Amino acid sequence: MSKQRNQKCKLLLLWRALCEETDEEHAMTMQQLLDMLESYDVHAERKSVYSDLQALEWFYDTEIMRTNERSVGYYITERTFDIAELKLLVDAVQSSKFITTRKSMQLIRKIESLCSRYEAVQLQRQVFVQNRIKTMNESIYYNVDKLHDAISGNRQIAFQYFQWNVQGEKELRRGGAEY
Repeated sequence: MSKQRNQKCKLLLLWRALCEETDEEHAMTMQQLLDMLESYDVHAERKSVYSDLQALEWFYDTEIMRTNERSVGYYITERTFDIAELKLLVDAVQSSKFITTRKSMQLIRKIESLCSRYEAVQLQRQVFVQNRIKTMNESIYYNVDKLHDAISGNRQIAFQYFQWNVQGEKELRRGGAEY
């Protein structure tokens, strides 16, 4: 079987399917796993997929649970973050004043990738903080990172403050002198 096309992708495809498509409420049957592999032109037998699941458990040091229902299914039991922790992270990102709306959506999409697609739906919630206006400055995200780097490297930084004048133009404070 290993001489067939795309066989080297089999473990990766199985792991991705289990991560994206399964949780305690949504297991994948062996037939669904085989069909998914077939859709990527990876031909597999049941026995090889059973041993692949064991290899994934060992490699990722996690448990792939087997349901005891009429149609046996498989799902990942442990993830890096549980759904309550992910919801907390999403709420923090959404309520953060210094992260732009666009960057918030990008971060939330990344957070959603840490759970199944079914649990990701639960992360689509809007936190409303009264009188909270999100910044429009996209660079703030990277500036905060630079500040942390400078602090941890015990380095000084210099910056300029500006404000908007009544004509809607940037106006440097202190005549453009650096802080």
